[in-house]
Amino acid sequence: MDVEGYVRRNMKSGRAEAEIIRDLSSRIREIKSVSQEYAEQFAHAVITEVKNTSGLTSELLSCTEAGVAMGEFGVGSRGTGDFYAHRKIAEIIGKTGANVGVDEMDDAGVVEAGGRYIISTVDGMHSRLSDFPFLAGFHVTRATLRDCYVMGAKPVMLFSDIHVADDGDVSKIFDYTAGITTVGEVMQVPLVSGSTLRIGGDMVIGERLTGCVGCVGVADHITARREARPGDILLMTEGAGGGTIATTALYYGFPDIVDRTINLQFLKGADSLLKSDVLHQIHAMTDVTNGGLRGDIFEMAETAGCRFIVEEEQVLGLVDPVVRTMLEELEIDPLGVSLDAMLVVAPEETIREVKGVLEGAGVRAAEIGRVEKGNAEPVLIRDGKETEFRPRFREAAYTPLKKLVDKESRDFEEMRAGVDRAATAAMSKKNRMIERIGRLHK
Repeated sequence: MDVEGYVRRNMKSGRAEAEIIRDLSSRIREIKSVSQEYAEQFAHAVITEVKNTSGLTSELLSCTEAGVAMGEFGVGSRGTGDFYAHRKIAEIIGKTGANVGVDEMDDAGVVEAGGRYIISTVDGMHSRLSDFPFLAGFHVTRATLRDCYVMGAKPVMLFSDIHVADDGDVSKIFDYTAGITTVGEVMQVPLVSGSTLRIGGDMVIGERLTGCVGCVGVADHITARREARPGDILLMTEGAGGGTIATTALYYGFPDIVDRTINLQFLKGADSLLKSDVLHQIHAMTDVTNGGLRGDIFEMAETAGCRFIVEEEQVLGLVDPVVRTMLEELEIDPLGVSLDAMLVVAPEETIREVKGVLEGAGVRAAEIGRVEKGNAEPVLIRDGKETEFRPRFREAAYTPLKKLVDKESRDFEEMRAGVDRAATAAMSKKNRMIERIGRLHK
């Protein structure tokens, strides 16, 4: 619970301080084993701090609000709202001179240094794995290593960030770290640095855990999405899912299926490609994560400027059969959820070699489509007919709560206008501050 946010909302609505203190102290005691006197003093202190930081008008201390909440716009939910918000972030960052920048919506960023490509990527842990810290650390580490590998890079180090709310048990940071280093040690990629903090310091009470793991890699040849070309074939590996499928299994009451996600099949397959002669013939790679294949193919089509054709039946045949049965029983679209499969884009003759390398590493793979000239769009072949294949507003609803939340939505165009306004204001502020700092250091 964010006690600062609670007080700000209540003060803004005009509630009396005595009422806020009474209710907040009661909520504090629901979570913390403290006396009534301490809880009331805590509430008084929060109110004082909120008063001192309210109504500030300095440009440095205020921002132009979009009037749109993160959840309303689907930020983090790997759908159209999320993709739109990320493109706005890219606009604020602007052109940087990177070999692969954020504007390309790829799996990782790339710069050139010392005659080699340096790859950097970071992934946030799955938010619903807060009560399962080992799983959270394991799956987020797999994710960041995947993002490095699919850029054609050899991972050389990991870094970690973990935040636990004030009342969370210290064991969470240890179990989370054990999950990270389990993957790191098997793949021989060391965890070298990180940060450990409380979420919101004293202002967030409860036990919630969140964090991220990042990776740095090196490469001589990069396999960025922009390199996909007409005539290329799409090859996908079998996927049993990661953090998303583990979350689905846990919150729908299928805990045994979590074991299906505990594997390093993707990483072993990718590592074998990096060690082979075929790597330099591969045009592009990605992992099937961002809103499932719907999201990734949509982004690839836009970035490469080509038409991507996907055969639905071929994709479904590459979903782990136990996981597929669960998804079908729960009516969750396998093409709209993260499968943690690898997608390789290359000429037909190269694809045959890639498949041989993967099979040699014990990884099953099959062709699922092709790249054509034409409009930059994704197309799905279902029952022999072309159908629309675009990401939805949010990724497939894969928990009971998500199915409920997915039904509520404001008008997208109305929200987008607010998001545009806030992003434009942030860009203007950035430019003013750069100019101001430049004047100071002339």
